Amino acid sequence: MAYRDIYEGWQSDPEGFWMEASRAIDWTHSPSRAFFEQGPAGEWFADGMVNACWNAVDRHVQAGHGDRLAVIHDSAMTGKVARLTYAQLQDQVARLAGVLAAHGVGKGDRVIIYMPMIPQALQAMLACARIGAIHSVVFGGFAAHELAVRIDDARPKAILAASCGLEPNRVVPYKPLMDQALEEATHKPTLCLVHQRPECTAAMTEGRDLDWDQALATATPADCVPVEGNHPAYILYTSGTTGQPKGVVRHTAGHLVALAWSVPNIYDIGPGDVFFVASDVGWVVGHSYIVYGPLIAGATTVIFEGKPVGTPDAGTFWRIIADHGVKSFFTAPTAIRAVKRDDPDGALIGQYDLSGLKALFLAGERADPDTITWAEDRLNIPVIDHWWQTETGWPIAANPLGAGLLPIRKGSPSVPMPGYHIDVLDEAGHPVAPGTLGAIALRLPLPPGTLPTLWNAETRFRKAYLEHFPGYYETGDAGYVDEDGYVFIMARTDDVINVAGHRLSTGAMEEVLSSHPAVAECAVIGVVDTLKGQAPVGLLCLKKGVTTPPDQVVSQVVALVRDRIGPVAAFKTACIVDRLPKTRSGKILRATMAKIADGEEVKTPATIDDPAILDEIRTALAGVGYPCER
Repeated sequence: MAYRDIYEGWQSDPEGFWMEASRAIDWTHSPSRAFFEQGPAGEWFADGMVNACWNAVDRHVQAGHGDRLAVIHDSAMTGKVARLTYAQLQDQVARLAGVLAAHGVGKGDRVIIYMPMIPQALQAMLACARIGAIHSVVFGGFAAHELAVRIDDARPKAILAASCGLEPNRVVPYKPLMDQALEEATHKPTLCLVHQRPECTAAMTEGRDLDWDQALATATPADCVPVEGNHPAYILYTSGTTGQPKGVVRHTAGHLVALAWSVPNIYDIGPGDVFFVASDVGWVVGHSYIVYGPLIAGATTVIFEGKPVGTPDAGTFWRIIADHGVKSFFTAPTAIRAVKRDDPDGALIGQYDLSGLKALFLAGERADPDTITWAEDRLNIPVIDHWWQTETGWPIAANPLGAGLLPIRKGSPSVPMPGYHIDVLDEAGHPVAPGTLGAIALRLPLPPGTLPTLWNAETRFRKAYLEHFPGYYETGDAGYVDEDGYVFIMARTDDVINVAGHRLSTGAMEEVLSSHPAVAECAVIGVVDTLKGQAPVGLLCLKKGVTTPPDQVVSQVVALVRDRIGPVAAFKTACIVDRLPKTRSGKILRATMAKIADGEEVKTPATIDDPAILDEIRTALAGVGYPCER
């Protein structure tokens, strides 16, 4: 069935559409209906009984597919590859669930997972789901204070951790960070289960800490515990503007149904296919499409421990795809830009057999057309941008490869997926004409799999997402929809700048800058301007091997913006930097750089990849006169 038929089928009968989709998963007790008007934004399949681990693991074993490969762990850091079948995964998960149950962890209890990209992280999530515990994954190596804040908010009964993570040229001990967080936190979990990695053995606290392997060796396997459809599967903390992280809640049944629909229809992944998602289980992408989504589909998921470049080179992704027969590959645009910067001609791509790769998916932040074109030209496959958020749990807009690929329009994540009605609104909340920039909002109710609330913060949930535009979920993104229904995400709402009364998209300017042949990556920020209100400033990272003088590149990109967007953009200033500050998930910290340029006090974001970059940005901005005298 083609996309238009699928979307129109949802529009004409949303209840029937999602009840039909719900038949793709196993229920202990089927729901009486799909949508329930309860809670701040409604709930899905609330009276059904279901188990996420059963749907991801056990049902495949029961169906006779226990020998099928479930997990490939490829560690560029250790040079080792490990594989787990569905039967082996079931055994490990059931034993781990048994350890938790033996220590009093059960349905509704919270468990924090603090681990790197190793199979035990995936097993930890599934073990929680198996017994109805609510997991909260905190990115491995996150600062102790940030971990403590999450411990006090989630109040976990147990923490599952690894002794360390591995970064290029260094080992990052996790256990001392965890111990420091537990000392700072007012809430004290009763159990810490620690997986000792050979690269770093952690000191254990007697009476609280247990050795992972020893505990599993003697554990009694636990069975799956059915939970209500609206039982929280997990809490995933995302940065909040107040400094207090927001705990996004994911209900179990809607989560399963949304993933069961999206994996085959969007990513074209089915039983036995290999899906490689280069993200981390600390992020929503890891939850949805490294762990739950591929396993629900009966596919093989790749867990990658490494970096897009430097482990050992910019060919790491292509090696993994060739070695493991990957069908669909999903990563962030920033990762492809890093590869492009190190290997501008794509010479390393030619060293690997990528004939099995059918598509490259990009998400995490806006995919500029130049990056898409670079990948298309060298991989000779569809390069598909798609757009979603931690809050939604699965794509809002995408190009559904499995349901029939639509024409690709570079710069657009394509079209809304079933369940999402997208409107572009002006500041008063009125829909604007096609092609007009505005705030992108999703008409309520949101589809299954999206957040029903925030953990212990319903008032904050309403204020953050529902109050600004009544009847809508506010995405916080700005963009437009064209005459054919294609969505264009141009910037976060905060990144739409007002230059002399003109609302301009920083994303549109970045698109122009990245088209310059010397530019590998860029960001545009809005800074305070006494005459115009705001003025744009560009920060440019150049490709390796570029011989054009930096001053010449700057003058050329200024001319490009004037030519393609016009004098109205008032784009006159750019500077060259070695790298841009990013979160660990690859999002550029534009707001932080804007504060530096405006001379405001900057608190180092907890999610930043490398805090030292901020000093480099201060120096570069000072070189072009920011912050300036007012």
